[in-house]
Amino acid sequence: MRDVAVVGFAQRQMQDYDGSPTCAELLVPIFAECYEQTGWTKKDVGFWCSGSSDYLAGRSFSFVSAIDAIGVLPPVNESHVEMDGAWALYEAWLKIQTGEVDTALVFGFGKASAGVLRRTLSLQLDPYTLTPLWPDTVSIAALQARLGIDAGLWDEAAMAEVVNRSLSDAEKNEYAVRAGGSSVEDLLARPMFADPLRKHDAAPVTDGAAAIVLAAGDRAREVRERPAWITGLAHVTDGLHLGTRDLTRSESARRAGAAAGLDGVEIAELHAPFSHQEIVLRRELGLADDVRINPSGGPLSGNPMFTGGAIRIGEAARRIWDGTAGKALGHATSGPALQQNLVCVMEGTI
Repeated sequence: MRDVAVVGFAQRQMQDYDGSPTCAELLVPIFAECYEQTGWTKKDVGFWCSGSSDYLAGRSFSFVSAIDAIGVLPPVNESHVEMDGAWALYEAWLKIQTGEVDTALVFGFGKASAGVLRRTLSLQLDPYTLTPLWPDTVSIAALQARLGIDAGLWDEAAMAEVVNRSLSDAEKNEYAVRAGGSSVEDLLARPMFADPLRKHDAAPVTDGAAAIVLAAGDRAREVRERPAWITGLAHVTDGLHLGTRDLTRSESARRAGAAAGLDGVEIAELHAPFSHQEIVLRRELGLADDVRINPSGGPLSGNPMFTGGAIRIGEAARRIWDGTAGKALGHATSGPALQQNLVCVMEGTI
């Protein structure tokens, strides 16, 4: 296996929808930031891979217009996944493993403001038995939260503690859309949104984009004094039908974590769009009490669609670069109620 590291990361999360730029306009400054971090130009990137969704954009092959941000000449080696940018990273990592390229730039982007996100995401459910009922993502998450509460696995106070910690940490994140902790008591006093969820228990709807730069071996060492070497990468999915799995568990997260190797992880950026899902993930991944969770504020402070998972990996890599952690975990999820889970473990030394 080739040694591959994360050596660049840039992101944007839009605070407001009014005048929100197009995806190409979002990506141009992000690519420029990645070039500045690495000292590269477009010619130094061997492979490009994007993650987005035509359903979110509301038109076919919407990613084609977004890759205008790359530029026409010279022609590039490019691919696309109808997933979060974290899965584009997985494809790029595999591309580098084949030996065809030594470097890659992956990116994700999404404009949730183009439609009603809760309804749009219903299209990822089974088209015969679930989508015709139009259960939205927040309602499904509320069912999951209620199951856990009724089973005694967590309570509303535990969910509020997750929110309070996340929003307090987000105060130090310049890209956070939502920030500012208060107290567990104050959070619990707020009205219900989708019982037992309050609005702060769900990630805010956000437009945004992110890019991550990968490099192999000496190419990574040329860019970073302390690259974030990917030492474990795994993706596992549970069944699509909600009735075929225990929603208070995440078998796919457990299996992905076991495959990636989590022993010694000091910081974990978990892609939990709902407060109770962080509790589920922490238990399934077997993270010790001293593991720092979402120091960036996590998705509860901002979660651009098809970008949120990539941001978690990028934020974890930053902790390796600056020496905050020797081993960090970046996690991404997709699908209803933590259906799919990708785990990326990075270390400062190999």
